[in-house]
Amino acid sequence: MAVFVREVMTPGVVSVRPDASLVEAAQLMRAQDIGDVLVADDQALIGVLTDRDIAVRAVANGADPLTVSARSVCTPDPVVVGPDDGVVAAVALMRDHVVRRLPVVEDGRAVGMVSLGDLAISENPESALAEISRASPDDGRGRARA
Repeated sequence: MAVFVREVMTPGVVSVRPDASLVEAAQLMRAQDIGDVLVADDQALIGVLTDRDIAVRAVANGADPLTVSARSVCTPDPVVVGPDDGVVAAVALMRDHVVRRLPVVEDGRAVGMVSLGDLAISENPESALAEISRASPDDGRGRARA
């Protein structure tokens, strides 16, 4: 069982500029096979943008994803965790703030992400959530990719 966030986080981050369109962000998510990107100006973390944010906060309201910026839809000032913070602290932050992902920040710079799935795999590899988190994502048509 992992003790520190650095043991379970996904190192590296995928980010977009604050003025990037939602289409740019969504295309990056698709290319990287991820559900979120950080919104950052140089190395300053501005927010987190999820696929759900794009769908619910923009597209469902009729916004044009070609002209709406990542900054305007992202969750600003996200809750973050440090790589040397305990896994228990990360779990508590997720529970308290009702989030599924936390940027991992060290010396003011994002260095990774830790997700609910990462923590589930670490804490109980046999749990249903851990198994789901390890499963191959589908190909967009409801079929698992090989």
